[in-house]
Amino acid sequence: MSEFEQKVLKLLEDINSKLDKLLTAEPVKATPANYTPKPSVAPSPAVSTVKPSAVVDKQEMEEKMKEKPPIEGRRVCSECGGTAFNTVEDKTQVLHQMGGVKIYAKCNIL
Repeated sequence: MSEFEQKVLKLLEDINSKLDKLLTAEPVKATPANYTPKPSVAPSPAVSTVKPSAVVDKQEMEEKMKEKPPIEGRRVCSECGGTAFNTVEDKTQVLHQMGGVKIYAKCNIL
């Protein structure tokens, strides 16, 4: 890592620790002695106690799962549940052509 990247990483870690402290700290009420709340004001919604870094980590994991599903054993057909696939050339999709030779896409057929 470069020196700049290390400084940025250090700053981000400091911010994360400060956010964690704010989320775990009890709210401090700094109200003047003569202050009276208005009864017409609706109460604020409940504050979530989930760490922002945990939310970001969860979102990143969900994006990775969408991009590339985990590999677990054999491929399974979503329609019939079969696992015996044959790889054939898909003549409708030409990927590349060089010197009159066409390279076709591959597709899996049960």
